[in-house]
This record gives sequence, C-alpha cells and structure tokens, in this order.
Amino acid sequence: MSRPAVRSLALLAAGAAVLTMTAAAPPDPAGGTAPPDKSPVAVGHGGAVSSVDPDASAAGIEVLRRGGNAVDAAVATAAALGVTEPYSAGIGGGGYFVHYDAKRGKVSTIDGRETAPRSADERLFLEDGEPIPFAEAVTSGLSVGTPGTAATWQDALDTWGSKELREVLRPAERLAREGFTVDETFRRQTADNEERFRDFPASAELFLPGGELPAVGSTLTNPDLAGTYRLLAREGAGAFYRGPLARDVVRTVRKPPAAPGTDRAVRPGDLTTADLRGYTTRHQAPSRTDYRGLDVYGMAPSSSGGTTVGEALNILEALDGGRRGALGETDRARYLHRLIEASRVAFADRGRWVGDPAFEDVPTRGLLAQRFAAARACLISDHAVLTGPVAPGDPRDPADCERGDADEKAPTTYEGESTTHLTTADRWGNVVAYTLTIEQTGGSGITVPGRGFLLNNELTDFSFAPADPDVHDPNLPGPGKRPRSSMSPTVVLDRGTPVVALGSPGGSTIITTVLQTLTNHLDRGMPLAEAIAAPRATQRNTAATQIEPGLWADPVRQRLTELGHTFELNPEIGAATGVQRLPGGDWLAAAETERRGGGSAMVVHPRE
Repeated sequence: MSRPAVRSLALLAAGAAVLTMTAAAPPDPAGGTAPPDKSPVAVGHGGAVSSVDPDASAAGIEVLRRGGNAVDAAVATAAALGVTEPYSAGIGGGGYFVHYDAKRGKVSTIDGRETAPRSADERLFLEDGEPIPFAEAVTSGLSVGTPGTAATWQDALDTWGSKELREVLRPAERLAREGFTVDETFRRQTADNEERFRDFPASAELFLPGGELPAVGSTLTNPDLAGTYRLLAREGAGAFYRGPLARDVVRTVRKPPAAPGTDRAVRPGDLTTADLRGYTTRHQAPSRTDYRGLDVYGMAPSSSGGTTVGEALNILEALDGGRRGALGETDRARYLHRLIEASRVAFADRGRWVGDPAFEDVPTRGLLAQRFAAARACLISDHAVLTGPVAPGDPRDPADCERGDADEKAPTTYEGESTTHLTTADRWGNVVAYTLTIEQTGGSGITVPGRGFLLNNELTDFSFAPADPDVHDPNLPGPGKRPRSSMSPTVVLDRGTPVVALGSPGGSTIITTVLQTLTNHLDRGMPLAEAIAAPRATQRNTAATQIEPGLWADPVRQRLTELGHTFELNPEIGAATGVQRLPGGDWLAAAETERRGGGSAMVVHPRE
C-alpha cells in the first residue's frame, strides 16, 4: 500500500497496547450506573467511535451494534456529549459535519454553524462607536446565535443515516434521565463557571446541585434535557425551531433570566422566532487539497479550518518539493520550525480572506492553490524566523514570491476553546468527522429554563470591529451571517480509500492541532495514537508560539530559540480524536491519553 502512514498490523497493535489506559470507574455514592471503562485506543471490526467521553462513545457503539451506520453513531454520540459535556457542546450550539460515503467514494459536508439574528449588522458589538467589553458580550443574550445542532442531526440522518432520530436519541435520553458520573474535568469546568452559573437560576439548579459544586464520583442527572430529547424524538428536530421550545429559546435570549439582585448586567439579544424558523443547514463541497498524493478533505468556509490546514500543508510540501517522506526525514527542530512558519503564514491569509461565503467573496480555490502555496513558501527559510504578525498574501493573483501588503494585516480573533470532536466509522467503511460547540466553556452561561441545555455565545467569534478601518474585514457581523470558525473535521483518502479521519476542539488552536497530528502521522510515521498524544505547538500569526509542557522541557526548544523563535507556555492545546482504517479492514480508534482527562476510543468487536 502506498500511503505514507501505513504500518504493519502488528506494529499498530503494539502501539495500541502501549497506550491503552483503562481506568476503573470512580465510586458513585449516589448509586448511579458507573461509566464504561476509558481507553484512548481500540482496535477491531464492526465499527469504531472516538470521543472525549466514555458514556458518549458507548452511545455510538450501542447504535452501531444495533445495525446503525457511522452517521447514526455520530448523532447518538453527539447527543450523549450534550449530557456529559454540556459546557462544550449541545443543542444550544452548532458545528460542522464531514461524511465519507464508502459506496460512492465521496466526501460531503454539512455546515451547521450558528447564524446571527436577521437584525444584526456590523455594529452588533459596538456601543457609542467602541467595542463593548468582551466578558459582557459573552455572558449575554447578545452573543447567542441561532443554534444549528438539532438541524444538523436531522439533516445528516435524512441524507445518509439508516435510523430515525428517535432511535439514535435513546441512549442520550436514558443517560440524561439516569445520570452520569462526575469526573474531575467536569467539576473543574463547573468551578470555572460557578460565578456565572449562580447568576442564572436555571444554570445554578442544574449544574450546582444543592447550591454546591458537584462532587467527583457523584451522579448528575438532567431530567429537563431528557424531556427535550423526548420531544425531538417524538416530533423531529423541527420542534426545536417551531413551537413551544423555539419560543422558550427566544424568550431566554431576549430577556435573559438572571437571578434577582445579581450585580451582573446581562445584555439582551435580538433573536426572534422568525430567525429560528428560517434557519437552514448548508450542504456544500468540502475543501480539498492534494498532499503528497493523498486527498485531504475538510470544511470549506464558513469554517476557516479546511482552507488553513490545506494551505499550511501545501506550504510544507512546497518547501521540500513535494517529495514523499521528505518532512519525515528532517530532524525535529527543522520539522517544528517549518510547521510553525507554515502555520504563521496560513493564519495571516485566513484572517484577511475567510468569512461566510454567503456574504463575502472568499477565494477558497486560490487559498488552496499550489501556486499560492509556493509563492508563500518563499518567505520561509530554514535559517531565520519570520517576524510575526506577517502580512497576508493575495491568493487571487499571487506574485512569484507573495510577501503581502503590510497594511493589510488581520489579527487572529479570539475563539473559545470549549467545543468537542467525535469520529465514527462503521462496518461498511463509512466515516464521520464531526466537530460541534457552544463556543467557550459554558457558552453564554445561560440555560434555557425547563429545557436542560446551555445557549451558545458563538456570535463573539465575529470581529467586534475591523483591525484596520481601511481594510475590509470578512468576519464582521451581518444579518443571518455565520461567524468564522476554526473547526477542522478532516478526512484523508488514498485513491478513494480512507486513511485517517480526525479533528479537535480548541478554538483557533484546532487548526494547528489537526495540522500537527496529520504531519506526525502522515510524514513522521507515528501511529495515530502517538501522533495525537505528542506535545503540541500552536502558531497563529503572533509574535510568540505557544507550546505545551512536553516541548517546553524538550531540548528542541533551545535549538528553536537560538534560531530566533520565542515561546509561551500553554498547559494544554486541543483534544483530538480520530479513526484509522487498518490493512485487512479493521478500525483503529484513538483519543487523548491525558488532555481533558483522556479520551474514549471504542470498537464494536475488539480484536483479541
């Protein structure tokens, strides 16, 4: 087989054995059902699921065992994450769904991103001509976009699924009703949001039982969400966008139910029932780039994930003439240097050009063109460091060496790092990479009373104001506009056959996490689980590059510092999951070993 990441089945199994981390379930003093064992690697047949949470992965596996396909399993897993990872994702948010159809050999996508109210314009986050404080914008109705998750689930099932929504929601509804075991990550994230949650009675009642932080090992139930899932199961996802549930969402946004006497000034939003009624997902062609003979598919705009990952890969290929294995043969310092610089340049172009294509003229084809990558790669030297931020180039008509216009710099806007990613595969060879979010940890902090889910703060992903009033910013708010995202669900094919599928949470670090994991696996030859576990760097066109502790303590940092790089410590970057098709037809599912407490990889029939 020709793909560069292929290893013998024995080697892959050995890698899985080394990284397997099965943890006993913590005691459950409330008497609830203990969660499934957690392992970051699983190998076997019949289908695979990888997510951050064992209950969620188990929900997807349950659907696969009942004859469901990868799409059915993805929706089941996502719905369960809405119970156990409610601060990262849920039906109050949105996301991007990438699907590989094995029968047709085709990759398709659904853009389920949230949209701004129809009344929104470029002044959405301005007051007296100045941007309002970011923290005030986040915890408000003003930050809430029209959620797209429920519509995405229904659309995916109607288009590619084999089961009805009511069937795939059953595991999540049961989990919400019976409860899940609180772990250290959940308790810590609750503590981080405690002050906000106390200002909203519905959030406090749900996430601070008895007025206290939930204890590790206790069981947390969400009967309101169980009821919401039963409503969707009975009436379909349309019940989210019309009728009593829609009116509850709108009422909560327009008049946020803050606690009496709170000192927090909570700004109302302008979401209407017409906004919900008019919401639609988008089916669109994926982004695609040819990387060393492999087809790398991702999300085209409104996400910047596919174009930025693709451009960075193209730049890396241009630096070594496209020779397969070349990047893997370089030493670690040169590899990381090139990775950092390619990411820096790609982020410069992302900031200037990528927005919602329904409102902006996004040069997607140009950003992914090999000619543009070669023109941008000429900026990068193995013997010097670019001074960030660098200027964007012009993908519409690049010069031979595209240095860009220094007057058109566009900084990377803030994106919350909450979000979650799941990856599924089935016995027929279909694959799903699905990233979904409510934006930052805890979203807006506002729970819809009686409904059991948090609302997003996705509209803060818009630029509040242009970086330069003389340069067009493609990511300003607009009526019905989707804010730019960095979500990067990715599927890699070799002549139409899946090689690997993966993605990650992490705000704008999603792009660099996916980029580094891909190059670790495809170029450096790491087994997928090791490629995910390796320490990360993230450069997003800033002066300093953030690195995890594993690189901070590595001698390679000193070599890169001597070259001219500057670094900042970031305790944790991303939390990837992925699946890989093995020779012989088995699946390998992989997740984090440590980040976010470790992920959960499962297969239907584990290999002995």
